[in-house]
Amino acid sequence: MTDTNRPIFLAADHISFTVADLDAAIDFYSRVFGAQEMFRLGPLDADEIPKDDQGRDFMETHIGIPGAKLTLVMMKLTENLNLQFVQYDKPADRKRERPRHCDLGGHHLGLRVDDVEMAARYLADNGCEVQQIIAIDDGPLAGKKNLYVRDPFGNSLEIVD
Repeated sequence: MTDTNRPIFLAADHISFTVADLDAAIDFYSRVFGAQEMFRLGPLDADEIPKDDQGRDFMETHIGIPGAKLTLVMMKLTENLNLQFVQYDKPADRKRERPRHCDLGGHHLGLRVDDVEMAARYLADNGCEVQQIIAIDDGPLAGKKNLYVRDPFGNSLEIVD
């Protein structure tokens, strides 16, 4: 039975990482992953955009962060996934630490590769913090390998075959 009031969700479009240094993230993901910049917006500063009918600034209305100033870049990461980087310059009280995997909001980006061992060496050689490869011996993923990595900006990636 289908719900005619529900839209059809077609595909993942993008994942977004907030970074402290937008240019460094773009350089790294372009150089190491071959990502290509699609477009750039900003800086968008809530103080420079007219308030809505309820007196809220643009950033509060749309992303729930009053007084924000941000720049974003959308990059094509793979054929079926874009990666957006956002650098916030305001508000001043924004947090600097990333959530752990077990914390609410904890997250990671999973990328499939053809060779986990080669990916581990390559990413380590390019500034990533690479954990030990996990070889799965039984269960529904028997024969698969995966690997957790932190990029130079602290973002968590999982590499799978």
